[in-house]
Formats: sequence, structure tokens, C-alpha cells
Amino acid sequence: MTSTQGRKGKSDQDLMEMSWDPITRIVGSLGIYTKIDWSAKKVVEAYSTSSIFRGYSIFMKGKDPRDAHFITSRICGICGDNHATCSVYAQNMAYGVRPPHLGEWIMNLGEAAEFMFDHNIFQENLVGVDYCEKMVRETNPGVLELAERTAASNAAEHGYRTIADIMRSLNPMEGEFYREALQISRMTREMFCLMEGRHVHPSTLYPGGVGTVATVQLFTDYLTRLMRYVEFMKRCVPMHDDLFDFIYEALPGYEEVGRRRTLLACWGCHMDPDHPGFNYREMTDWGRKMFVTPGVIVDGKLVTNDLVDINLGIRILLGSSYYEDWEDQEMFVERDPLGNPVDRRHPWNQHTIPRPSKRDFDDKYSWVMSPRWFDGNEHLALDTGGGPIARLWSTALSGLVDAGYVKATGHSVQIHLPKSATKPEKTFEWKIPQWSNALERNRARTYYQAYSAALALHFVERALAEVRAGHTKTWEPFEVPEDGIGCGFTEAVRGVLSHHMVIRDGKIANYHPYPPTPWNGSVRDNFGTPGPYEDAVQNTPIFEENTRENFKGIDIMRAVRSFDPCLPCGVHMYTGDGNVLEKVHSPHAFNGTT
Repeated sequence: MTSTQGRKGKSDQDLMEMSWDPITRIVGSLGIYTKIDWSAKKVVEAYSTSSIFRGYSIFMKGKDPRDAHFITSRICGICGDNHATCSVYAQNMAYGVRPPHLGEWIMNLGEAAEFMFDHNIFQENLVGVDYCEKMVRETNPGVLELAERTAASNAAEHGYRTIADIMRSLNPMEGEFYREALQISRMTREMFCLMEGRHVHPSTLYPGGVGTVATVQLFTDYLTRLMRYVEFMKRCVPMHDDLFDFIYEALPGYEEVGRRRTLLACWGCHMDPDHPGFNYREMTDWGRKMFVTPGVIVDGKLVTNDLVDINLGIRILLGSSYYEDWEDQEMFVERDPLGNPVDRRHPWNQHTIPRPSKRDFDDKYSWVMSPRWFDGNEHLALDTGGGPIARLWSTALSGLVDAGYVKATGHSVQIHLPKSATKPEKTFEWKIPQWSNALERNRARTYYQAYSAALALHFVERALAEVRAGHTKTWEPFEVPEDGIGCGFTEAVRGVLSHHMVIRDGKIANYHPYPPTPWNGSVRDNFGTPGPYEDAVQNTPIFEENTRENFKGIDIMRAVRSFDPCLPCGVHMYTGDGNVLEKVHSPHAFNGTT
């Protein structure tokens, strides 16, 4: 929904306020409120709001820790399995249990399938619509005319002669590639269910491993579907390269759309079973052995890839969100297992005290808190770029991954896809881009789909080797301690995901999950620093050709959707100064008398 709310500031003619609430083509509840300088064709101010309250940190208290992954999976109906996986990681640490190798390969295969599924359906069926022929015709007809005359450089690989042909293939419900992507999404869901039983709330995932019965047939069924996906990616990557390269050429300056300072976060994912995992004291080492390398990137440079540093640097600020501070509340964890001091604003020590109020952009205006990463000097508003750009950037810079079909070089990530049914083997290389902006976030999403497919090829080979060697155990028993702490680090589809748990007297005393949306969709913090959505949008220039009266805001929507936003699973109510209506039933109301 787009609405003009009025005009303030610079001039009644040149400055206007516009809101998009809710943002469509995602789970609802995200609102973007902007002030646009029409004469300069630029957004000068932006606010990101969420109208949902996540209460999981409250009602997790007192629960049996073994139920944590089943409950937190329901945080999201899109990436619930990522939450279940992260919760299992946190439990494994708290219980001191390490799953058998085969159990971990199965979890890796399930999560790889989830990345392939979700990125595909979002990129082709949701983001792709922003660049389809119908949308471009409505917002930039001059660009469409140029697209009709522009030959696609990789036509021989993807089959579309011009850029306009690519755009037509992305038209919703009608476009060829749009429909093909829907079919692919079904296969990737089947791949996930083969490994974890049910999508998106796994039925075979537990602390200590999985309940999946591992057979050669199971992995063969997965591999058959995977190779069809590999075939699809050999068209998908060059097609998107052609499309995004054309946008840069057709609209000089478009690199500024959705651009912000490069402040990226990746917590790493896909454990390597060959290296001991889950023990906090060894987290630095096993974190660096993940198949996606964790990292904090500031101004394009790697600051750290140490999960201990990453964990200790997390701070939860409130700023403009509807909560009370917890400065006078109990500290649950004063030192980590290595003896390092833990900050009061760390998730282990967080208390969630909701205080709903009327939305006020000069005060409190959202249910999303402001997670930040403290580097010793600044509280950095890190973003995930929707997930893939941060994962690839971090993995590339660390240069640690060299496994089967993927290799990190220090400046790029090489992805090798073997021969498939109708296409020869192909190697793609994602290179660190010049900017962290809307187009590069989208481009990275396509390359990461190929990266996930390549990793899955490696995982399935290793899993088959375990089965053929007779190592078919997938679960390790454990005991829940009376007191303990755990933290799980992985990547949800949209980026960083951590779960922090404190156990006392055998029950959950404190539990805080932090998915990517609070990082990306955070609001202005205590220092006045805007969150990533806000920061990216309020620097965005307007290239849309429509007049102010017919303005659709496509450049703003492209900036927001490049982060793959998602704000599900919660409700809140604000009653203000309203009256309470009481209805009293007569004791005779149900016997025919009044």
C-alpha cells in the first residue's frame, strides 16, 4: 500500500512524505516511512517499523531445554528449520554432546536444500518481479525500450536473446522462468524432507543428531533432484548476470540504490564433522572449519572470523523500540567458559520487558530492537545483505574453504558444477564487488544458490561414503545438566542466526534467539544510528520515470527487498486511552429466561 501523508520541510512542492506499510511480497508487518526530496530525486529520511512482537524470549522460560528446537522452529513459517538447527547447536554445546558424522552430514544436506529452496523462490518469484517486463514498463518505459534493443551476452547459456526477453520470462504467473522456478522450488522442498522429515518444521532433528534412517537410496533420491537443480543453476547465474549488468548500463548511478557502508555480518554455517564442534572452548577453531566462514566485515575488510570474538561483541540496544531497559535486572552469565567477561547487553543477559506505546518517530516506533556489534570503540549496525553477500564476502576474504566443488581464494569464491543432463561442467566465480547495494545483494543471492548446490554435492558424497563404510549411526545420547549455558551460531536464509540459552535447575532460565531481521530491520539505537534498512533507503536516489502523482517507489522497494526482509510470528496490541467494554451475562441467560 502506498500513501502520500503530507509534505514538510524544504518546500511544499519538493519534499513529501510517503509510506509503504505493509511492504508486500514478504510476510507482512514491515513498514517503510520516507521523506523524499522530489527536486533532487532522492530519499532523505527513512524509518523502518515492525508491527509484530516476538515473545519467544518470554515464554521459553521454564521450559524443558530439550523442547527448545521444536518451539523455536515456530518462530518462522519460512525458515523454521534454521531456527531448529541453531537451537540444536546451542543444546549440543550445553549438553556437551557431539553428533555422529553421518548425523551432521544429514543436517548439512537439509540446510543446503533449504538455502536452495528459499533463495530460489524469493529471487525468481518475489525479487524478480521488481525487474520483470511488466514492472519496468510501468516504472521505466525508456529502460524497457533499451532492453528490447540490447542483446544478452550469455544468451547461449540461458536461451534468452535480449534483456527484454529475460524481463518477460520473469513476469509473474506468465513468464517461463518464473514458472520454472516454482517447479524447482518443489524439488528442493522434497530434498529437504528427505533429510529432515518435514518442511519447514523438522520432525527428525534432535540434540545429538537426527532420527533420519540413512540408506544409499535416501541419498540417491536427494542426488537425483540435486542434479536437476544444478542444471537449472547453469542457466540462472548467467541470466542474472546479464540482467543486473544491464541495469547498471541503462541507469548510470544505479549503484547508489540501496547502497550503504559495507558493514557485513556472517556467523558461518554447515559444520565440518571432521573437526570437533560445539565445545565453546574450541569454538574459534571449529568455527573456522565451517563450509561458510564466519566473519565481521567493516568497509570491505575482514575484522575477525573468530566466533568467540563475534559472540562476545554482540550487544542488544533498545533505542527506538517498544521495550524497557534491563539495567537493574539479574545477570545470568558474567563470564564465558573461557573466562572472558560477558556484557550486560549480551543476549545471555538480556531481559525482554515489552512496553507498547503509540508510534512516534521522534521516540519509539517499532517492536524490533537494535542488535549491534561492539568492536571496542563503536556499536556497529551490521547487516547481512539478505544473507548471501555477507556469506560469500566473508568466505572469500578468509580463504579457508577448499572442499570438493568450492574454493575460497582470498578475493573470490569459485563454484564448480559437474556435467549434468544437457549441459557440460561449469565453473562460476563470485568476485567481491565494489559496493554493498541492492543489485549486488541480488546478484550474490543467485551465486549463493550455486554455492549451496556445490556444497550439497560434497555433502552427499561424504554421507554416502559413511553409509558404505557401515557407519550408519546418526544420533548420540546425552544428559541435560542441572546448570549450563549454550550458544548456537549458523546462518538463516536471510543471514546471521544465533540462539543463546541459560539452563538452571534443569530448565530454561533465559533464552534469546537473534535471527537476521532484527539486525537488518533494526531501528535507530541509543546513539541515533539508523538500522540497515533505514540507512540503505535514505541514501537511495529515485530513477523511476513516473511523475509524483503516479509514483510507485520501485527503487525504494528494490532497496528494501534486496535484504530479503521477513517479519513473521507475533502480534501486539495498543489500546491507547480507549474504553473497556464489559458484557455481563445473566445467570438465567441459558435457560430461556432473562
